[in-house]
Amino acid sequence: QVQLVESGGGLVQAGGSLRLSCAASGLFASSYTMGWFRRAPGKENEFVAAISWSGGKTYYADSVKGRFTISRDNAKNTLYLQMNSLKPEDTAVYSCAAGPRYYSDPYSATKYNYWGQGTQVTVSS
Repeated sequence: QVQLVESGGGLVQAGGSLRLSCAASGLFASSYTMGWFRRAPGKENEFVAAISWSGGKTYYADSVKGRFTISRDNAKNTLYLQMNSLKPEDTAVYSCAAGPRYYSDPYSATKYNYWGQGTQVTVSS
């Protein structure tokens, strides 16, 4: 049974930092492209960042580029998202996802096979 479990969310002031983790079980993370998505109240699921199976390629939404860093530790089957210079508009539920190893469009949520339940990130002004 595949499980993705996020942790590290919380309440932080604008300008602060958080580090999210996503622990995978029931699969070998190195076989998957991994991504982070977020959903704010009343809004659709939004791509945040993705990383190739080897970690050699990373992809970011323009809104987080330069502030967020995605990384992975395949030995630990764990995905990370370091979030710096947080803004109130970053407030959302953040979910990790696992998709095909060779994924031509990691920005799209449609072909990610497995999803976590999400962790709440709230940024106060």
